[in-house]
Amino acid sequence: MPIIGSFGAGSKGGFGRGGAKIYGASFLVVAGGGGGSNQQSPEATASGGGGGFRSSWNGETSGGGAPAESQIQLTAGKTYTVTIGGGGTGGSPGSTEAASGNSSSIIGEGVSLTSIGGGGGGYNTVGLTGGSGGGGGRYGTPAGGAGTTGQGYPGGAGANGSQEGCGGGGGSAGAGAQGSQSNNGPGGAGGAARASTISGSSVDYAGGAGGGGGYQFGGCGPSGGGGGGGSHGASGAANRGGGGCSGFGNPGGSGGSGVVFIRIPDADYSGTTTGSPTVTTGVDGTDTVIKFTGTGSYTA
Repeated sequence: MPIIGSFGAGSKGGFGRGGAKIYGASFLVVAGGGGGSNQQSPEATASGGGGGFRSSWNGETSGGGAPAESQIQLTAGKTYTVTIGGGGTGGSPGSTEAASGNSSSIIGEGVSLTSIGGGGGGYNTVGLTGGSGGGGGRYGTPAGGAGTTGQGYPGGAGANGSQEGCGGGGGSAGAGAQGSQSNNGPGGAGGAARASTISGSSVDYAGGAGGGGGYQFGGCGPSGGGGGGGSHGASGAANRGGGGCSGFGNPGGSGGSGVVFIRIPDADYSGTTTGSPTVTTGVDGTDTVIKFTGTGSYTA
């Protein structure tokens, strides 16, 4: 059994009413990233923000600089439903804005955890609010979208004119940068991703995509990693929650889908799941890690 406290997968737990066993579990819940906008002509548009990032594992910081959350308490025999948020679709030619990502969650007896999808990138508009905010578009220096407290950072502001850089999407570990205000300047960098070791290895999640560059510059600003798109029209990687990059004469990239991890002591794992998650026992010699990349459930 791991050491009691925030640095182990589970605590000693106890028994609830009716004698049901209750035990602690660590989690990581990452939502889908926001999509990138599209442009009809070779002018700058903005990119998507990373999905919301909430963690209780090993004292790791949650998104937006928040401290790690407390473990969830699972009741034996109760079913906990996991929903995985898809990434927001990228903007098509003539659209005003990309779509925001969708939420990921764990819901069940005494547990209600939701991470908000990343904000879509702006066109001639502000970025959309999300887990992390989408980048601001062009004309009038539109603001980046706000992030959600405890989940992610805001997107960067956009360009003042049509041929200047647009804002990068916000990330779980840093804000998106403002696009260059110089003619034909580059887009702002995407906000940084946050790493988690809940799977047993360090992996980055929920980075923002870099904003689109002005006119002849081409390409997007540097991606914030964590699966965020890094070139015009690039989509975020599946199950990493990164933002999608703006298009440049092509549709904008979609955000990457989210992911959910539940980590518990091997001795507490019931063996009952739906939705075909990946289950790995003996992680770090003591724990079972359940990785959901699609909707499913775990019965404690």
